[in-house]
Amino acid sequence: MKSTSGAPGARILGLGDYRPSRTVSNAELSQMVDTNDEWIRSRVGVQSRRIAADDETIVDMGTAAGGKALAASGLDPKDIDLVITATCTLQEAMPGAGTRISARLQIPAPGAFDLDAACAGFCYSLSLANDAIRTGSARHVLVIGAEKLSALLDWTDRSTCIIFGDGAGAAVVGPAAEPGIGPVVWGSKGEAADTITMTEANKIQMNGRAVFRWATTEMGKVALEACHRAGIEPSELTAIVPHQANLRIVESIVKQLGAPDAIVARDIVDTGNTSAASVPLALARLTERGEIKSGDLALIVAFGAGLTYAGQVIACP
Repeated sequence: MKSTSGAPGARILGLGDYRPSRTVSNAELSQMVDTNDEWIRSRVGVQSRRIAADDETIVDMGTAAGGKALAASGLDPKDIDLVITATCTLQEAMPGAGTRISARLQIPAPGAFDLDAACAGFCYSLSLANDAIRTGSARHVLVIGAEKLSALLDWTDRSTCIIFGDGAGAAVVGPAAEPGIGPVVWGSKGEAADTITMTEANKIQMNGRAVFRWATTEMGKVALEACHRAGIEPSELTAIVPHQANLRIVESIVKQLGAPDAIVARDIVDTGNTSAASVPLALARLTERGEIKSGDLALIVAFGAGLTYAGQVIACP
């Protein structure tokens, strides 16, 4: 039996993002639930979040972000042979979002599937894209993180509705002469899966204190291990892009990593926690603003329900 072999490395060729037009401020939220701006900022760091329209879907948002990533990569839709969509908020059990996004982007007959690793989904998917290209299973991969968390929120529960938002981010990954995506550090803590779950009414419920304690204790270790597996020191990082779960968690990971000169993504402030979309959204924003340039090293790291986690060092497109 023959085996396939691919490129010696893979890297991100282009990024895209989509943020819904509606902005919900803390002041507006305080009229819906017993909270206030100071309380929200002090606990999670969010000042405002983006909320999708009622008729705006994950497929809509993923298509918009994916289209921008394709344009940024300089590739044609026909060049894409695999589409991976990371999401945990798709309302329909089937068909998946990936096949529908592919059709809208006029990508002909790609492999397409959805991946649910909650907020760690984009990092999981990026690793799979890297492996597919290096083994020869694919040449160009579109990786999308898209979430509509607002549809799963109890807007009377201030422990959750203050945190989350909607949006999508995407990356086109292609072959490279040298690795541009480092080895992934991933795992899960299934015995703590009940810290983030769904109610019988299909609404998110979360033990925020337990998640905070676990993330601030463990995710710094994951971030350091991702640097070590990539063969670099944290001081070599230009940027750190953690999952935008909570500003205090972001600051804790950065402090433990020991890279004081690195640019830190703080998308949480005006976008909220967008689950699998948060890392590509934040990465795309840093790129658009010119805060990072092609070839710069960035650490991406995320965690979510499960408890799943993943992280890797990447070369910026």
